[in-house]
Amino acid sequence: MKEARLHRLALRVYYEDTDFSGAVYHASYLRFMERGRTEMLRSCGLNQGALMAGQEGEAYGFVVRDMQISFLKPARMDDWLEIETTLLALGGASLDLQQIVKRDGQILTKAHVTIACVARGKPLRLPQAVRKALSQS
Repeated sequence: MKEARLHRLALRVYYEDTDFSGAVYHASYLRFMERGRTEMLRSCGLNQGALMAGQEGEAYGFVVRDMQISFLKPARMDDWLEIETTLLALGGASLDLQQIVKRDGQILTKAHVTIACVARGKPLRLPQAVRKALSQS
């Protein structure tokens, strides 16, 4: 891969995403980042539902193997957020990503995430089609 690939996803904060104070509950950021990763893969032509159903050959999927996350500032109900997902590196069976949650250009949360490719509960080397899709996009 020649350079980092950046994907952006905009989303609104709803009541269900917040805690009693109106701030986004910490676990909601994990859901926001999952959506960002899913849409980044989709933008490369990789539909996780089809991959897990085996519509592209062997059935496989992606799981979070490691995540380091920093919560810097709170988001609030009704905020528009931008989830930036950057593909940093392709490993043998994994992807390293940086994810940043922003509001009006201000960084609220950032994370380094490693997702692993798995089939039948075991690590699987990234299929060539995945490597090609991620490298060309």
